Amino acid sequence: MLITFLFQAKAYGQNIQPDSTAVQQLLQAQLDENIPGILMGIEHYGSPGTQWSAGSNDVQTKTLLNSDQTFRIASVTKTFVAVAILRLWEEGKLRLDDPIANYLCDDHQNLLRKGGYDPESITIRHLLQHNSGMADHSHTAAYDVAILRSGYKWTRQRQIEALVEYSKPVGKPGERFSYSDTGYVLLGEILEKITGLSMGDAIVQLIDFEMLAIKSTAMEAPDGDFSGKRIHQYYQGEDTYLFHPSLDYFGGGGLLSTTADLSHFLMALFNNEIFKSRSTLEQMIEPVSYAETPSMDYRMGIWKTQIGGLDAYTHTGFWGTQTAYFPDLNLSISVNYSSRWKVKGNAPLLEEAMISLVNQKVQH
Repeated sequence: MLITFLFQAKAYGQNIQPDSTAVQQLLQAQLDENIPGILMGIEHYGSPGTQWSAGSNDVQTKTLLNSDQTFRIASVTKTFVAVAILRLWEEGKLRLDDPIANYLCDDHQNLLRKGGYDPESITIRHLLQHNSGMADHSHTAAYDVAILRSGYKWTRQRQIEALVEYSKPVGKPGERFSYSDTGYVLLGEILEKITGLSMGDAIVQLIDFEMLAIKSTAMEAPDGDFSGKRIHQYYQGEDTYLFHPSLDYFGGGGLLSTTADLSHFLMALFNNEIFKSRSTLEQMIEPVSYAETPSMDYRMGIWKTQIGGLDAYTHTGFWGTQTAYFPDLNLSISVNYSSRWKVKGNAPLLEEAMISLVNQKVQH
């Protein structure tokens, strides 16, 4: 195991300064034949963020990975969608306990009814918390086949159809936690319905990317971003660079970002720079109770866990992204593996980084 102290700190949560050499060594140690590249960004409140990269962007050309490159963040998009929905709630443009029937088009409501769902009983809150009783279109036979066909073009309606055709409801609204990409696809539609904007533009405006200086986060172009800034991401050894962005585009995913932007977004979120009121953040991260213990402590667009022995609010993305905020340190860290890490749970790099930090603090 690589033993390294990543940080120099005088007191718990104060004056945290990354040791760049140690961080670079830690990234290099994560690389292997299955993980050709890795990105990492750290931001401590009140200090500018720092980013690192290691390995290759493209295994064929052997071009080096740069720390400012963008990547498909997949389900980390859900955190942005949830924050945008809560901004609309702050503005009085929706209620969290409104039925989704108030906002969805008739065709989508009829599809849901055909699948055994009642849009009058499912609320926006249910979708945000993944307890609507809805299954997940991304775990259906249709999706599993299409995801490996790079040219397949999805629509929001086709994703809802896949849910209905290839799965059944998993419970009653509010009864249990069951992660559902489809639920966030519907939240994307609600954003568009209320704002009259595309989902991507609604997120940018409601969160106010310009004010926050979030400069490299946006919905990927409908036919893909081939500007050269987006990295190659790998799935089971296959380069997904040409996979059509619509496979994960309508709310469950869709954004491109950088580790710098992701870390800064979480830092702003937890330091009262996005919501008008602290009580909105408290609403977002309020625990949810169930009769049976859920598989994860999911709140609204984010879940609470422990990483390296420290409490963290986090979200992961399918292709190999994890972003996390550590309240005890007022610190955020984001990582992106070019191919998803193999072990279950948190990104090993995050675990290593936080264990190293805790170990050093014990020395002081």
